[in-house]
Amino acid sequence: MQFKEVVGHQNIKEKLLKTIKENRVSHAQLFLGPEGSGNLALAIAYAQFISCENKQENDSCGVCSSCLKFKKLIHPDLHFVYPVSTSKTVSKDPVSDDYISSWREAIIENPYINQNKWYQIIDVENKQGIISKNESYEILKKLNLKTFEAEYKIMIIWLPEKMNAFAANKLLKLIEEPPAKTLFLLVSENSEQILATILSRTQLIKIPKIDNNSMHNALCDIFGLAPEKAKDIVHLAYGNYFQAQNLINSTEEDNFNFEQFTLLMRLSYQRKIIEVIDWVDEIARIGREKQKNFLAYAIRLVRENFMLNIQNREIVYLTQKEMEFSEKFSQFINSENVNQLYEALNRAHADIEMNAYNKIVFLDLGLKIIKLIRK
Repeated sequence: MQFKEVVGHQNIKEKLLKTIKENRVSHAQLFLGPEGSGNLALAIAYAQFISCENKQENDSCGVCSSCLKFKKLIHPDLHFVYPVSTSKTVSKDPVSDDYISSWREAIIENPYINQNKWYQIIDVENKQGIISKNESYEILKKLNLKTFEAEYKIMIIWLPEKMNAFAANKLLKLIEEPPAKTLFLLVSENSEQILATILSRTQLIKIPKIDNNSMHNALCDIFGLAPEKAKDIVHLAYGNYFQAQNLINSTEEDNFNFEQFTLLMRLSYQRKIIEVIDWVDEIARIGREKQKNFLAYAIRLVRENFMLNIQNREIVYLTQKEMEFSEKFSQFINSENVNQLYEALNRAHADIEMNAYNKIVFLDLGLKIIKLIRK
């Protein structure tokens, strides 16, 4: 991947290029940015430039032997680590290499991928992806090899916050005493979940949401959208390029989340406890990653409806279908209940992520919403 293929972030690209030109490449760097910001895309473009055999002034050449291998993500000195779990094809002690073909295919298609999409691709159903103890042994094995073709071995670790304690401590030791000519590029969305001692030993590169102008240009140039259509999507995506891509082709999951949210709110307002229990039974069947996705969606709609209620329409990010519902519903999300609703949904999301029993989590959530929605 070349820098020119990464949407926006011109100033960050220039800073990364400068570190290479001035021979100030840190051996451990943290590309920290929210979902859809392009932090993974930037890390890959940076790695490709470092390995390029015919560097241009502001980008890799794209045509040398190294760049052609990077384009397919098959360069022998480029290594990836990412969260995985058991699936129908991998039943025991999974590591990243078990899914490397799926990873290459997914990232070549879309380097702005998010966790939920990745777990769908590898079909881990309702299990949580992690970077495990077994992965740490694989990392050590790979990095103890000599470089094959490039000057550096480059290890890109996507979502290091998913490392368990054993793997994180092994990585810490490697960062403290790295093998010769090795670069660690950590790509994270949540630095608070990374071992503090790892954070203190990495060079932080903060990557913000994509600016509206860059997003708009990309949607027009790459997807051929009309300027007005692109403007609407930019507004809704809020700097998240993955979300923008989804909005172009509204997915079945988006429709499911909207239907479940509106149903829960209507049943809660009408205080139909038996029907809410039936709703809990249905939502408990869909798998943890989809449940987390639904809760994140619900959190967003609560926020947007509150903004609509207090007449801050210029910062409301809703689709037309969502807006039609929210025009009437927003009156029920107010200063009396918004914080408690937000906390209840966030708590449910955290509990699901921690593998709590989903029926209890959603029943508790439903009863809280019944209590709060008429405040």
